[in-house]
Amino acid sequence: MSETNSKTLLTEGSIWKKMLAFAFPLFLGNLFQQFYNTADSLIVGNLLGSNALAAVSSSGSLIFLLVGFFNGLAVGAGVVIARYYGAREIKELQKAIHTTVGFGILCGLALMVAGLLLAPRMLVWMKTPIEVLPESTAYFRIYFLGSLGFVLYNNFVGILQSVGDSRHPLYYLIFSSVVNIVLDLVFIGVFHFGVASAAAATAISQFVSAALCLYRLTRKSPEEYRVSLRCIQLNPFMLRQIITNGLPAGIQNSVISIANVFIQSNINSFGKIAMAGCGAYSKVEGFAALPVTCFSMALTTFISQNLGAGKYDRVRKGARFGVLCGMTLTELIGLVLYVTMPVLISFFNNDPEVIAYGTKQAHIVTPFYFLMAYSHCTAGIMRGAGKSSVPMFVMLLCWCLLRVPYVSLAVHLNPIIDVVFWAYPITWTLSGILFFIYYHRADWMHGLERQKERHYR
Repeated sequence: MSETNSKTLLTEGSIWKKMLAFAFPLFLGNLFQQFYNTADSLIVGNLLGSNALAAVSSSGSLIFLLVGFFNGLAVGAGVVIARYYGAREIKELQKAIHTTVGFGILCGLALMVAGLLLAPRMLVWMKTPIEVLPESTAYFRIYFLGSLGFVLYNNFVGILQSVGDSRHPLYYLIFSSVVNIVLDLVFIGVFHFGVASAAAATAISQFVSAALCLYRLTRKSPEEYRVSLRCIQLNPFMLRQIITNGLPAGIQNSVISIANVFIQSNINSFGKIAMAGCGAYSKVEGFAALPVTCFSMALTTFISQNLGAGKYDRVRKGARFGVLCGMTLTELIGLVLYVTMPVLISFFNNDPEVIAYGTKQAHIVTPFYFLMAYSHCTAGIMRGAGKSSVPMFVMLLCWCLLRVPYVSLAVHLNPIIDVVFWAYPITWTLSGILFFIYYHRADWMHGLERQKERHYR
């Protein structure tokens, strides 16, 4: 085995060292991604005012509703690739990689069309105030003109991460983050193009990072997982596996987003100041979610590679370590945010009412971050084990079918914004209980083995 492979293969060596070495670049990469997402709000809020900040904030849940579905498909592709990489089945690995790229191109084009067509109607449905609706629509449509770049970037990163390479996506994210911030400042601060130019800056930076990932995969990667543009295909068997593993994750992301869009519409009904304050809080919360994201992704790759190699005891130990780290780090960050939120919100907008709304949400939600972390990390384990439908059903039930009726009833009975914020801790608790029961009672580790036997039968 080459030195490069030994570094990226997660089936050998110290579990905690391998997982931390893989997760830390993921953490830094997500940190920089959050930086350039937050840069839009910081620059817009300070240079264009609270109306523009509300316009950007009102688009966030809607953007993730559409982007999240295709990101889920990319997760499914990563599970398939990691499985073949862990099992050292190189011919199948190549088919999976090139099918992932071909499918990503189709998904990117579909997302662009959907975003452009659905923007105005969905923003109205979300009760976006009339004074910010034109800017919200413009931001949304410009953002989705760059859909191909977003989707391909996530697919390319998924390929690299599934073979254990989390360092190079980090380098490309750092570079694209700088590009995004510079373009924000030039478009808004120098040329005064308005709020839509912030979306253009984000789209351009995503195309830059996608191009860098593609260069890595086509020119610099080891031959066993190198991409050849001439070999891009839609292999039926691989496409079926990708959709089987990725569709539940995509549906999960979408239904969570539907619930969040509904909650955002309730926040919108409290006015543009509430929108700005809660929008600023959501940007800060994105940093708290970084340990959740990186350990969930690390667990998916670790579990998939090791199940592909048949190393079940290593799977158990790695799962325990990843969940514990994710929960601990997330709650520590939550406690820091609980104390510092008024100062952090003021970076976006110094209106006392905006600060008050964002701080109120933080004081209700942050003490329960460990529950959010447990659900996401356990969901990552299930995806790596090929059980993507489990987190889909759990989160569909708890984070959509229960969250939406709760908010509707609670706001009707007690029309204050606090009851909207309590939707998150309540549903995180319920999903955590269901994940705990499934993890300890079900035989989730041997599903991939049975699936493999059926394929070769």
